[in-house]
Amino acid sequence: MRYACNFTISKALKFGVVAAQGSLKSSLNLKLPFKPSRNIHMENKENSSSRGALIVLEGLDRCGKTSQSSRLYKYLDEQGYSVESWRFPDRNTGVGQMISSYLANQAHLDDHAIHLLFSANRWEKRMLMEEKLRSGTTLVVDRYSYSGVAFSSAKGLDTEWCKAPEIGLLAPDLVVYLDISPEKAAERGGYGGERYEQLEFQKKVANSYLTLHDSSWKVIDATLPVEDIEEKLREIVLDSMTICQKGKPLSQLWPS
Repeated sequence: MRYACNFTISKALKFGVVAAQGSLKSSLNLKLPFKPSRNIHMENKENSSSRGALIVLEGLDRCGKTSQSSRLYKYLDEQGYSVESWRFPDRNTGVGQMISSYLANQAHLDDHAIHLLFSANRWEKRMLMEEKLRSGTTLVVDRYSYSGVAFSSAKGLDTEWCKAPEIGLLAPDLVVYLDISPEKAAERGGYGGERYEQLEFQKKVANSYLTLHDSSWKVIDATLPVEDIEEKLREIVLDSMTICQKGKPLSQLWPS
């Protein structure tokens, strides 16, 4: 009697497994009644070193960086890429709030002190930046270390001194410099609202930027129509992202 009972239970379990397998197979063969709304670009799992790209936009005040950063982020996001839009200074941190007061002419600091605060603001995000990039997220960054050095050296600080606290931060995979003359930038709306938006000072900043160009830089004429700038920007950014997806290693700024 016990044997018969065990035999019956065994048959029932076997039937249940077969039925479950058949149901799963049938479910997998079903066609979705809809198409995904967009194509999601996934990290290449066969290449463990595949990562996101660090894209930095630089230039004089009112060159169009913020607008183009926003447009680029929106485009990449709509295409299904994992992407985030960042901006320095990050005014949401404690250090960033001090910088914000300074830029709005609500506080006065020694030039060396404010430079170190700008640098500290970037260091606050350094670890998170690397985590994001290694996870496959591309970062579109409005201003980075180059701005810090260009603006501080335009005040007369030694360029190498200005670079020193930035050493060890992540080096961008691509720096896009939106090129515009200080005179043209001064004609744009909203000019003069912050501490550094002064024509003579911006001329010095432009000269400082010239000393920082390296192989990661691409220059785009910022006086072109907005749509033309956007198209050129997309092309060089997508190329850079592809290289990073293929395993380009991360590197650091200004190694000794």
